[in-house]
Amino acid sequence: MNDATSAAAHDAAVDEHDEDWDDDELVDDDPDLLKPAPVAWRRRTAIEMAISGAIGLYTSFVLSIEAIVLAREPDAVFGCSINSVINCVRVAESWQASLFGFPNAFLGIAAEAVVLTMAVAMIGGVLFPRWFMLAAEVVYTAGLVFAWWLFYEAYTDIKALCPWCLLITVTTTLVWAGLTRINIRDGHLNLPGRFGPGARRFVAAGNDWFVTIAVLVVLAALVFFGYGWSLL
Repeated sequence: MNDATSAAAHDAAVDEHDEDWDDDELVDDDPDLLKPAPVAWRRRTAIEMAISGAIGLYTSFVLSIEAIVLAREPDAVFGCSINSVINCVRVAESWQASLFGFPNAFLGIAAEAVVLTMAVAMIGGVLFPRWFMLAAEVVYTAGLVFAWWLFYEAYTDIKALCPWCLLITVTTTLVWAGLTRINIRDGHLNLPGRFGPGARRFVAAGNDWFVTIAVLVVLAALVFFGYGWSLL
């Protein structure tokens, strides 16, 4: 009798604990969040990636052309070189702009072309395998870190900003956010414990956009407060 009473008490305590769990822990019981994202949701995210990737690809082409022109004409002046702060030439002539022995923009062309192809395929309904999506996540995360490192170097060491480079930072951030959103929603990136279900619910509701926008606002604030009216 005592054993039965103890077991009942234990079960009641477990049930009470279960009720106290946050709803995010129960999200795995939602079949809609355990399946791949709905077509409309995936297509909307892929369109966002395609637009950002296309802008990034165009920007990379512009930077590549500028790098070639500078190699031929070291005294060339570009329209984006407005003053000592907004100065594409100054940034392009820095060692950071050719970290691997060639203009970084060449890497951007390759990366954005792949991203644009992926995005268009996803708009058409293609579902890439998990290994491919995780590989893309790793590669593009490296690209994101590289883009923000270049911004840091321009901000702190070069002491000049290139509008095209800033645009690359923005588009890279947007593409990475979209790619990560899909990988979390589809369970390719499965965070441990309660964070996995919670993250799927978070991105399914579109709440990650607030985080992305906040990051871009911080970027804009850094530029403005770092250089102020000298940007004009």
